[in-house]
Order: sequence, then structure tokens, then C-alpha cells
Amino acid sequence: MDAETDTRLKQICFQLEEINKDSSIPRNIRRMAKESKDLLLDDKKQLDVRSAMAISNLDKMVNDPNIPLHARPQLYWIMSQLELKESK
Repeated sequence: MDAETDTRLKQICFQLEEINKDSSIPRNIRRMAKESKDLLLDDKKQLDVRSAMAISNLDKMVNDPNIPLHARPQLYWIMSQLELKESK
């Protein structure tokens, strides 16, 4: 993994951790954010597979009707960063 990808992955994991710590976000969404972070950090799978699995989780989170408005743009940003990573 190159330095740029590693930096982007750290930023994504930081954002997912911020969502996980936000008590205004429902527990099921925080749990999915933690699961997505754990998926991304799992070195047993290829990075593109981990990204696709995390994007799938994030899509479920974005479409949850209980998600607060302030969290949705953060999730979209994470998804866009992961899609950039997949296209490289």
C-alpha cells in the first residue's frame, strides 16, 4: 500500500471513529460505522474487497431513516474517498 492510500485510509477510519463516538447518532448506525472501520483495517482481505464491503455498509447507513442530518454528508464523503481508492 502506498503512502497516499495509507493516509486516506487513516482519514476514513478517523471519520468512522468520530461517527462511532457521536451519541446523537443511533446505536445501530454507530455499530455499523465500527464494523466498517474494522473491515477496512482487516489485512486478511484485499483492499478493493474491504472497500466494497465498507461501501455497502455505508450505503445502508445513509439510507437509514433515523440518521441525523449532520452525519449524512460525512458518510457521503467517506464513500467518495473509498470509491476513489477503488478506481486506482
